[in-house]
Amino acid sequence: MRFACLGSGSEGNALIVEAGRTRLLVDCGFGVREITRRLGRLNLAPEDLDAILLTHEHGDHVAGVARLAARFRLPVWLSHGTHLALAGGEGVPEDIHLFDVHHAFSVGDLWIHPFPVPHDAREPAQFVFSDGKRRLGLLTDVGRSTPHIQTMLDGCDALVLECNHDPQMLARGPYPPPLKHRIAGDLGHLSNAAAAALLAALDHRRLKHVIAAHLSRTNNRPELARAALAQALGCEPEWIGVADQDCGFDWRHIA
Repeated sequence: MRFACLGSGSEGNALIVEAGRTRLLVDCGFGVREITRRLGRLNLAPEDLDAILLTHEHGDHVAGVARLAARFRLPVWLSHGTHLALAGGEGVPEDIHLFDVHHAFSVGDLWIHPFPVPHDAREPAQFVFSDGKRRLGLLTDVGRSTPHIQTMLDGCDALVLECNHDPQMLARGPYPPPLKHRIAGDLGHLSNAAAAALLAALDHRRLKHVIAAHLSRTNNRPELARAALAQALGCEPEWIGVADQDCGFDWRHIA
């Protein structure tokens, strides 16, 4: 089982998860030409994908999904609420499969365990992916942790975890007060400290990879996110990976 990121942040998000003969694109926040270019960095093409999975309807996660799915005949999995939020717009894929955010389902060789999260979207979900032996947890675009989130992420072999902002940088930064309030609110995004607190509370004895994701260009710095998560794990900051907006990160293997 392996995973890689094509880009992470407010300008666009996309993650690749692969197990056996199945390769999923999680979110598609880039246009067709850009997503094709970014896939090429991993020696992949859109034709190599089996399906697209959506977390929620915000543009940085779905901007290119309808056109990519139509051009390459890819099925799209999304929650009922996300489907309703997209309905009536230009970004509605044709071949859709609806999932319940409380029930696991399979796509090829991958088991997908969705779970609901507090975020300002219609019915946002995050996921734990499994090939039957290993587990990858994905948590971005979430305002606060919950006991259910902690239960879902306990014992994962790898985590992609939102570290959106440093609270002091956000407070002192150029954003207008309503946007600052939204980002820091219970339906916004996790700060470095909140992500670290969640990580410290998890059973992380199996962890082989931890990636800080969805970092704000304006309100965070990679070294701050690394330091917060490293302190939670008692490891060196260099062990923590960072998902970059421009380059994402290369393949990570879960042995």
